[in-house]
Amino acid sequence: MKVFQFNGGRIGVTIDSQSYDLTEALKIDVQSWPPVQMVQFIAKVDQNMPAILTHPLTKKMDISSVRLDVPISWPNKLLAFPVNYLAHGVEMKSVNRADLNGFFLKANSSLSGPNDAIVLPDLPGREIHHECELGIVIGKGGRNISRENAYKHIFGYACLIDMVVRGKEERVMRKSYDTFCPFGPWITTSDEVPDPANLQTRLWVNDELRQDANTKDLIVDIPGMIELSSKVATLYPGDIIAAGTPAGVGPVSRGDRVRIQIEHVGEMTLLVQ
Repeated sequence: MKVFQFNGGRIGVTIDSQSYDLTEALKIDVQSWPPVQMVQFIAKVDQNMPAILTHPLTKKMDISSVRLDVPISWPNKLLAFPVNYLAHGVEMKSVNRADLNGFFLKANSSLSGPNDAIVLPDLPGREIHHECELGIVIGKGGRNISRENAYKHIFGYACLIDMVVRGKEERVMRKSYDTFCPFGPWITTSDEVPDPANLQTRLWVNDELRQDANTKDLIVDIPGMIELSSKVATLYPGDIIAAGTPAGVGPVSRGDRVRIQIEHVGEMTLLVQ
């Protein structure tokens, strides 16, 4: 199942190539604040699906005719693991590693969707880089989650680009500009991803392949990230974990087009402004 938001906060799903608008059936108020409708859907997905598909207010829809929004607008947390591929550590000449330094938090307001531009801040002389990453979405919350149970807590996966201004300021600041976390185009539920530990992730800038790696090469693997994160902070439904970027990061400029593709998960192309 693919789960998405569209047209200003409506919620839809795609199952077996057929898409459905669940907004009215779920009694979703797209104007309510804060915009946690998708977080609530994820938290209650087991009790809502699959019966919601036969609800009289559920409507079939054509996903190609709507504007896809960021799938999760307001997660409780957006966590990220830096230097989680050895080759990326080498290219950055970094002494940091995910297994040594753990995770950091990125501002939720940096999230943007598959139809939003990456808007570069006005910082003359500074390089702003792309980082291709797998986004992991928590479905079942918890604290002190073991490696053995980690996958049971995952709702699904999405493409994620961690944009960053290179420099000496705190990492969180340099990565938290608005639109600096493109995420989407939808969440592919975990049952549709055959082996999360063997996913090819790629990123192109203007059709030039910049990043091409596999999640099997993660330093801290997916169960390890959930185990480590949950030792520190309770994980909640809808929380997002950015798994770290492989080698090949590089600068982008206004007018570029950035495309990310993760097998079995999704693909999206974004304009840089």
